[in-house]
Amino acid sequence: MSSMPKRVIILGSTGSIGGNVIDVAEKLPGEFQIVGLGAQKSWQKMADQVRRWRPAAAVLTDESAAERLTDALAGDADRTQIWSGPDALARMVKELDADFVLSGIVGIAGLAATLAAVEKGLSVGLANKESLVVAGELMVDAARRSGAMLLPVDSEHSAIFQSLHSGRHEEVERILLTASGGPFRTWPIERMADATVEDAMRHPTWKMGPKITIDSATMMNKALEIIEAKWLFDIDPDRIEVVIHPESIIHSMVAFRDGSIVAQMGRPDMRTPIQYAMTYPHRLTGCGERLDFNRLERMHFEPPDTTRFASLPLGHDVARRGGTAGAALNAANEAAVEAFRHGEIGFLDIAQLAKRALAGHDFKPRPTLNDLMRVDAAAREDVAAACLAVKR
Repeated sequence: MSSMPKRVIILGSTGSIGGNVIDVAEKLPGEFQIVGLGAQKSWQKMADQVRRWRPAAAVLTDESAAERLTDALAGDADRTQIWSGPDALARMVKELDADFVLSGIVGIAGLAATLAAVEKGLSVGLANKESLVVAGELMVDAARRSGAMLLPVDSEHSAIFQSLHSGRHEEVERILLTASGGPFRTWPIERMADATVEDAMRHPTWKMGPKITIDSATMMNKALEIIEAKWLFDIDPDRIEVVIHPESIIHSMVAFRDGSIVAQMGRPDMRTPIQYAMTYPHRLTGCGERLDFNRLERMHFEPPDTTRFASLPLGHDVARRGGTAGAALNAANEAAVEAFRHGEIGFLDIAQLAKRALAGHDFKPRPTLNDLMRVDAAAREDVAAACLAVKR
């Protein structure tokens, strides 16, 4: 690592990913300087982070929350500027001097700021999978022009990224994305129809935020990861397979044409892939939990059931089509997950509403960012209309 601390902006600092990023920075004193913090409205957590790190700027996109943050820090954070509003995250990325941006805001809310970091030529740790799902072609093209490095933070894509170092791109036969199967891996579909939000939140191996935990329960997270893998690793979607691995010890694998399969293993601890992205290309002493093979009795693998997990095939469909398909799928899923959390629809309706919005949207093969935002809004309206019809 350089003798100078790496200057870091964290988008989504108050969420579960952001908390892990901060934990990694604290466990590696002197390696990182947090210069910018961004979130949506969790002003109490943000106040604690500002007091601890004294960044140049802190952003809360919710203006009323930003006002409360300003009041909470009155006379205490004289070196930190407090910004708010929908464009403030992108402004922070553009104006601050940084080396690395961690994109961890859930959903499309982090897209503009992440794209700004890529256009600026920074190293970008991608925990926000929606940026590539919605705007993969725009992101990859911008990275080619600017020289930005896209470093995956999802445990699965980090595992693929690391495993790909074992061969050349043309030697890759398949990518094997592992999935825990979530809390409903063994539930019959009839029982899944009555699943509650509390049921969906009981993930067996990972501790994550509510949206991604429900995505894991529907396996929409794996559909989105198929799309993300296509753009990150420039691979035909038909060569991306999903394998259920409930122990979450093997985080993903790469199969090469000579028959070799290279896997990355470790305990299910997000700090490990986060640290790898933050310190790349170096490996420093990790703060994540170590894997003890003496206590690892067995590992299981099985194919996914796409009848019960109807979200999964949508990933391959969108990855093949490209264009605006990812924006439609992502927006409809976000809206449907929120509707499920508020008791407006059933668990199995999430995948069906996403499929409906995907099939019915105004597809464009080479969209602009404005096109993607219009499709996003239309897909959310489609889900809202469907939920209203269910109420009636």
